[in-house]
Order: sequence, then C-alpha cells, then structure tokens
Amino acid sequence: MEFPFDVDALLPERITVLDQHLRPPARRPGTTTPARVDLQQQIMTIVDELGKASAKAQHLPAPITSASRMQSNRHVIYVLKDTSARPAGKGAIIGFLKVGYKKLFVLDDREAHNEVEPLCILDFYIHESVQRHGHGQELFHYMLQKERVEPHQLAIDRPSPKLLKFLNKHYNLETTVPQVNNFVIFEGFFAHQHPPARKLPPKRAEGDIKPYSSSDREFLKVAVEPPWPLNRAPRRATPPAHPPPRSSSLGNSPDRGPLRPFVPEQELLRSLRLCPPHPTARLLLATDPGGSPAQRRRTSSLPRSDESRY
Repeated sequence: MEFPFDVDALLPERITVLDQHLRPPARRPGTTTPARVDLQQQIMTIVDELGKASAKAQHLPAPITSASRMQSNRHVIYVLKDTSARPAGKGAIIGFLKVGYKKLFVLDDREAHNEVEPLCILDFYIHESVQRHGHGQELFHYMLQKERVEPHQLAIDRPSPKLLKFLNKHYNLETTVPQVNNFVIFEGFFAHQHPPARKLPPKRAEGDIKPYSSSDREFLKVAVEPPWPLNRAPRRATPPAHPPPRSSSLGNSPDRGPLRPFVPEQELLRSLRLCPPHPTARLLLATDPGGSPAQRRRTSSLPRSDESRY
C-alpha cells in the first residue's frame, strides 16, 4: 500500500510496533522533517487505510481497526513495511497484525466456564499483491517473540478461513475447543494459562431452585401474634398448660387485664336517671328560684326527714 508521504522515513524499522498513543517511533540520525508536518496524523492515516483494506478483504460491513479504536483501547499493532520496493522513493506498507489482552469466559473440554485474559488476535491482513510470500509468517513470528507467547495460548477473534489455514499450516493448530462466543481457541489452551484460569461455580439445575430460601421457611413456621390488646384472651379460672408464645417485640409490654365491654348509650342514660341525686344537689335546686318546675317537683317530693336535715 502506497501513501503520499514518506513511509520509509516515518517507520524506520521493517516491523514497527504501535500502541494506543500512535506516537511516531524514534527517527534515524540524520533524517529531517519539516516541523509543520504532523507525524502522528500520518500514522493515523496508515492505520485507517489498513483497517479499511482488511475489512474489504474479509467482507466486513465496517472496519474493526482504526486510529480512533486504537486510541480508546489498549491494543498493539504490528506494521510491516516493504524495504525493497520504493515507489516514488516513499516506501510501501505490506500488512499489519493487531493484538490485545481481553477478559473472556471460555469453555474447556469438560464444558466448564473459565474466566481468562489471554492475548487475542484481533485483526490480521497482508496486502493481496504480496500474499504467499512468507510476509504473514514473518509478521506473526515476530509478534510471538515480542509478546513471549506460544501459538496455542492465543485466542482468535472471528478468524477467517484463510487465517485458520494459516495457523494449521505453520503452527499445527487444527483441533479447536467449541465456544459460545466469537473467539476460537485450540487444544492445549488451558495447559499453559498463567495465572491459572478462575473457574466459575457450575450452574444450578432448574429443578433445584426453590421458591424461597431456608431462612424464609423457618420464619413461616413461627406464628405471628397480633399486637396488644387483640392478643389478650379472657381470663380463665385455671391458666393453660402451655401459654401461647409472645412476640419478641412485645415482650416488654405491661401485663394488662381484659378490657371491659362498652356500655350502650341508652343503658348509661337510664342508669343515670335512676341514680338518686346527691343531697347537695337537692339543696341547690330547692334554693334556686330559677330552677325548672320539674326540678322543684322532684325536690318537693322528697321525704320531710331529708328536708329537716338541712
């Protein structure tokens, strides 16, 4: 892939490693570039064009590699340039390989869930004009040495048929462990995991799920007592052999007797009418000229013996 700027001067090494900052590598001594040229912008242009070419080759709807994605993720991209061909004296790009560590939940041979964080192959592209010339193997081998991993320790994100054939041909990776996500791992992946994979507890069968917990079942065995005074029963001559349990929240309440029933209003008025008046009240009624005739009649009808006392 050719670019309008000097790729050979921008990327001094045959394979350049770029991280999320996309900073230009150290320049060779004696190389000068005008200060107005933005080197980081040139690197971002290379990354964007490589991502578009890879998406087109894999028939993807959108690129999965771009400068903005690189800056928002802690991924590493290995860029391979052509040192022999110098079209217009500016150099050319052969391909790239993007890797990064990701936290995954994968299944092992026994279909147990494992939480791991392996190095993942996220994107791999070699220009169509220079394929089958050993450039892909050169780039892949350089990455393995730089990252210090073995091929069977890798997890590949949505590998294309070409990539699977490439791994089988050069690294004997053929037997895969079936997964439910888009990542592919090969036999021997769990044999060299450092640190060891954290295994999740097995999923409980639906038949073992209860509608409530054991603590709820113990709570339901204890009868809930209504509050005072609804919990007071009429006193009996002999106390029961086993008194009913009281709630802990009402244990400090005072012990009170049963409530008396309410007296109807008519019966209360009848009892007041039948009750004889107090002697002092009779005296006041007798001496009060403004008393009602009924009160005077009631006072005059009293026995004489009572009147003589006052």
